[in-house]
Amino acid sequence: MKIESWYRNNFEFHLKGRYITLQSIFPLLEMYKMNYEISDPGISEMGKDIPLIKIGKGPKIVLGWSQMHGNESTTTKAVFDFLKLISQKDILQSEIELFLRNFTFYIFPMLNPDGAELYTRENANGVDLNRDAQNLSQKESKCLRDIFEKLNPSLCLNLHDQRSIYGLKNGKPATVSFLSPSADEDRTVTDSRKTAMQLIVKMNNTLQNYIPGQVGRYDDGFNAACVGDTFQMMGVPTILFEAGHCEEDYQREKTREYIFYSLLSLFDIIDEDSEPIQYKEYFEIPENLKNYHDFILRNVKLDDQTKIVSIAIQYTEVLKNNKIDFIPVINEIGRLENQFGHKEENANGAEILTNSQENLTVGQNISKIFDKSDNSTIYFQ
Repeated sequence: MKIESWYRNNFEFHLKGRYITLQSIFPLLEMYKMNYEISDPGISEMGKDIPLIKIGKGPKIVLGWSQMHGNESTTTKAVFDFLKLISQKDILQSEIELFLRNFTFYIFPMLNPDGAELYTRENANGVDLNRDAQNLSQKESKCLRDIFEKLNPSLCLNLHDQRSIYGLKNGKPATVSFLSPSADEDRTVTDSRKTAMQLIVKMNNTLQNYIPGQVGRYDDGFNAACVGDTFQMMGVPTILFEAGHCEEDYQREKTREYIFYSLLSLFDIIDEDSEPIQYKEYFEIPENLKNYHDFILRNVKLDDQTKIVSIAIQYTEVLKNNKIDFIPVINEIGRLENQFGHKEENANGAEILTNSQENLTVGQNISKIFDKSDNSTIYFQ
């Protein structure tokens, strides 16, 4: 059975959508306590448990954490997809046994449970935990650092989501991006960075089979306040994962699958390389660009202008009744050359109305865009 077929029928269906909280994963943690060591080595600023799962018993110690930013839940879903594969007995048994013998994988599935409940990037105190690596001012940051120092891992995995604004020079979206963080201002390619780069190349090679031309490389500007940069400074290879956007996948159900395959590749469960990987191939992965919008309406004639322009819309994510609403907002008006939309329409020079108004302003909420001379022609709704 191919891994793609297994995944379609066996992904962790208890976790869906963007709003994943501690309550969402509690039933799974209770179920897996029978097979894995699950502890609560820390609590959040609001007193919620921060669970840690231990998988395997090998000499290679890997430490990972997801939902350091509470509103970035795609990798959490992928972690439980991975855990479900590791726990089954139908496919890839020799590969899984080898993984369990070679690695001990410690994973925080939700480092920021308060932010997850509030659906915010920051924790309950409004602190970005990925800018708290030096101050260690928050309980969540201290919990991660304490486990890091206790385990002395040989590899760290920093699991995140990136916004739908990121794309690549080839015009495709950056559906998955990686980074080997810098260890100093000069972005020196240290030994720990080389190790992370080699592993990223390996995962990129795997992902090209699924999303060719849609894997990006994140900017490696140094920031000592970031956790990945700090751990690289300490000589521990660290990989930043960024789960991005794919077509109409606003619930990130496809992207979770690609993160899942990335983890399988990383741990040699699929696509084990027989030849040495050159770390320099990392620099051949195209760098992320901020060149995407959720929607672009091309070739619009505005009432107060003679020139033809394009209108870009970006969704703002709002938590409402335990679901995420996507509120469309105008974020740019202009020629929008070398910019792309995940969805595009062409007005062909027509004048438009938005929300029954003629004036357009950046920052304006939009519910509907239609042809001024033909209300039945709707460009966006």
